[in-house]
Amino acid sequence: MSQAAIPETEGGIEIALPECPPGIGDVIDALDSRGLIAGVQIQPLTVWADDRGYLIELLRMGQGLVAGYPAASTQVSASFLYPGPIKGFHYHLRQTDVWAVTVGMLQVALVDLRRGSPTHGLRNTFYIGELRPWQLLIPAGVGHGCKVIGTAPVVLIYATDRFFDRADERRLAWDHKGINYDWVTQHK
Repeated sequence: MSQAAIPETEGGIEIALPECPPGIGDVIDALDSRGLIAGVQIQPLTVWADDRGYLIELLRMGQGLVAGYPAASTQVSASFLYPGPIKGFHYHLRQTDVWAVTVGMLQVALVDLRRGSPTHGLRNTFYIGELRPWQLLIPAGVGHGCKVIGTAPVVLIYATDRFFDRADERRLAWDHKGINYDWVTQHK
């Protein structure tokens, strides 16, 4: 794999764009799946259901995937995503995200952009949402993109360990040639 460096280093993270073969990488379909990108974590959401509907416990500050998030700078946000468009790759040098889909299904693509990481250039694909209620921790330096699976919109709730900072938002094209992610192919 080529390690074309982008002149970005902060907090010990240096970004290097990979040259991946075509495909979707490792499909992570179980909590103990092999091939998980270093630092990426998965945790099932707690769902409390009864005859009135259900409640999804998204996070408890100081516990689970957000255990280390500082209370003074943690932000919880929501995205409403329409079917069709691909929300292209972006990454952060400082911010860690925890994603949870509360309505619909989402295909999430991750790629490790961290030079020196034991999994640099590795790609993961997750299918998360109503049928797989997982939280997904995405560390700084890991590129991430997504698209809605199906015909209904998706509600994505995400917690970040720091407030939004436009200067920390880095973007790559959804069809970046080095990442070479196949958004058409679905895991069958």
